[in-house]
Amino acid sequence: MKFICIGRNYAEHALELGNEIPESPVIFMKPDTALFRNGNQYYIPEFTQDLHYEIEIVVKIMKNGKYILERNAHKHYEEIALGIDFTARDLQSDLKKKGLPWELSKAFDGSAVVSEFFPKENFDLNNLNFSLLKNGEKVQDGNSSQMMHSADQIIAFVSQYFTLKKGDIIFTGTPKGVGKADSEDVLTAFLEDKEVLRLKMN
Repeated sequence: MKFICIGRNYAEHALELGNEIPESPVIFMKPDTALFRNGNQYYIPEFTQDLHYEIEIVVKIMKNGKYILERNAHKHYEEIALGIDFTARDLQSDLKKKGLPWELSKAFDGSAVVSEFFPKENFDLNNLNFSLLKNGEKVQDGNSSQMMHSADQIIAFVSQYFTLKKGDIIFTGTPKGVGKADSEDVLTAFLEDKEVLRLKMN
């Protein structure tokens, strides 16, 4: 199992970080050790003083594929979830200044928080609302219609380069509003009006 993550897939998020809006999906990856299943306690890594939350729609691949056509991409996943792509922003900024890869800031153990999965047919994937609250205050509020590249387009693009295998998880990008998570903060994620994820930061 591998994590394939899409950066800068919401224009306003790219702009809030001072990044250019890309024409093609921006790809980075996480190992399977990045997985953190929804639980009560999340311990902030000792190597960062600026851990940022990024809430995202997640899809799980259920059928192997290579060179998948966009019109067939929907056949390769049946479930969706919400995830938090945790980023050590201070470390990432330092690595980017040096022209180095981002893995240390993006792919560390526990950096990919994933809620339980739900059947995709329960939702309108073209108009799917999701949000993240920090201590009860909404900090991120997104809709899948704001994505520059849909889940199907992402699957088609990624599968040109990587064989997608059953169990792979794709993080589809985050809307604007990313920010720092501090010790004692409580992060709560909603898919439409259903709470699907809750973390107490330590």
